[in-house]
Amino acid sequence: MTVISVPQAYNEDQLYVDLRPIFGRSLYLKCEAFNFAGSVKLKAASAMVEAAEASGVLRPGSILIESSSGNLGVALSMIAASKGYGFLCVTDPRCNLATRRLMEALGAQVHIVAEPDPVGGYLAARIAHVRATCAANDRCVWLNQYTNPGNWGAHFRTTAPAIADSFPELDVLFVGAGTTGTLMGCARFFRDWNRTVRIVAVDAVGSVSFGGAPARRMIPGLGMNVRPALLDESYVDEVVLVEEADTIRACHRLARRGFLFGGSTGSVVSGAMGWLARHDAGDLTAVAIAPDLGERYLDTVYQSNWLQDLYGEDVLGSIPPGRPSADHAISPTDTAARALVR
Repeated sequence: MTVISVPQAYNEDQLYVDLRPIFGRSLYLKCEAFNFAGSVKLKAASAMVEAAEASGVLRPGSILIESSSGNLGVALSMIAASKGYGFLCVTDPRCNLATRRLMEALGAQVHIVAEPDPVGGYLAARIAHVRATCAANDRCVWLNQYTNPGNWGAHFRTTAPAIADSFPELDVLFVGAGTTGTLMGCARFFRDWNRTVRIVAVDAVGSVSFGGAPARRMIPGLGMNVRPALLDESYVDEVVLVEEADTIRACHRLARRGFLFGGSTGSVVSGAMGWLARHDAGDLTAVAIAPDLGERYLDTVYQSNWLQDLYGEDVLGSIPPGRPSADHAISPTDTAARALVR
């Protein structure tokens, strides 16, 4: 029996989904959403808050403030409510309505930046608002997930060791790239481990994190408008870029087998399956990290009008309707993912 007194004390860290019956290729999906914050961001949020408390920066009466596209904001809303801090999340119009309402239900204030910065997009505009707010109110404490070592350190200490314990013969690990906290924590751990593990970063087409050209991105989670400060590409073996249409198809393909995952997870699965198909990797032990579940995407990724308006009538046309046969195993042409070797 598990008994807790604060919500951040619970996190299921050893749940995997075998995706072979759905996609026809072996990939173990590490599910990180089974906690009260509903995503992998609980780990980073907890680590950053604890470090700020230990250093004396975060004190009773402080107001946490953070720029977030959604999931970290929910995690900080929950922790702030548990610990008695105020919390202001600075986000933008791409943040799902369900996510905003969840933060507000937890007592957080949500500020939506309406206009993107001409150069740095919505992210730069969000950060500018955070800086201005902190300058105007000395009670505000910005944890700054984009530079905070607690972001990657949480995954170095928890996520990666859990994977290594479950898969001692791991060959390749697929990790989505946003702030790159999860990516860098896992990559640093496996660089120090006693055997070689190939680290494949999965990013969104339109993200500039790995040098790509900026373009419209409508699904929050992966991707950045500026190069992530935490990113050290020397730890990354390969980068896979995924089109948002392929993200959507992966999400719906999983949902048609009963697994409702979020947009970030759809991107990681799509990128991983494309990579495995291109490498004909039938004998590799492969794991991918699923950051979130799909309930917060019901008005976007799983809403037909939203999909058709942004991606066209046939965006879901190529998804197998039910249990796949051998003919439905993903092939290298099933995804528009592009790979970059580092």
